[in-house]
Amino acid sequence: MNQAARTLAPLVLIAALLAVWEVACRSLQVPLYFLPPPSAIGRALVADWPVLLVSAWNTLAMALIALVVASLLSQALALIVGLSPIIESAVRPLAVVLQVTPVVAIAPLVVIWAGLDHADRAIVALAAVVAFFPIFSGAITGLKAADPDLERLFDLYGATRWQRLTRLRLPSAVPYLLEGHKVAAGLALIGAVVAEFVAGSGDAQGLAWRILEASHRMQTANMFAAIVVLGLMGAVLNAALQRLERAGLKWWRGR
Repeated sequence: MNQAARTLAPLVLIAALLAVWEVACRSLQVPLYFLPPPSAIGRALVADWPVLLVSAWNTLAMALIALVVASLLSQALALIVGLSPIIESAVRPLAVVLQVTPVVAIAPLVVIWAGLDHADRAIVALAAVVAFFPIFSGAITGLKAADPDLERLFDLYGATRWQRLTRLRLPSAVPYLLEGHKVAAGLALIGAVVAEFVAGSGDAQGLAWRILEASHRMQTANMFAAIVVLGLMGAVLNAALQRLERAGLKWWRGR
């Protein structure tokens, strides 16, 4: 299959699904408040584009800040854990508990701790919590993925734990770190949107706020328009990270 066919295949499928959706809504006379046709969603998207663009940037900015915070904390903790198996045994269960705890359950507490007037802080904190575990898990897995022959070579030369960590295990963890960041970026975006729903503050007017605002007014087309922008933003972010991952792996293999 050539590149043109690969590019056109999803576009044709999306166009076909939208056409079926449009025809079904018109033929069945589905009420606009229940399920608007794609044409109505397109009109709402064009009409609200400036507001949606600003809201999308607010959501993306908080998700990216959360990703940076999660990256720094998780990698620092992974380096500490990599120096001592005892520390890993103590930290890993807590990290797993944090990962499996639904962000919606702890969101009200974080909103209170951050202050009701600072919903953006709570959103960043909650998104960072969601994005933390993939990077941490990838770093730990990567630190253990070093070549056993090289491990024995470091033993032969009497390398210290720090030398083994910085010169062998950390370079070996690069592919796992890249993959962990790619997964965490999507989770940070999801966490930011969920946190916006829970925070429910007008001071943090992201896409979730636009969806809530439209739902209160029964403007279903506007809700779909915000969801479309959110989906496009997530797809662009994922594509950008995939390019960064390929570039990082190319550099890593060259080293």
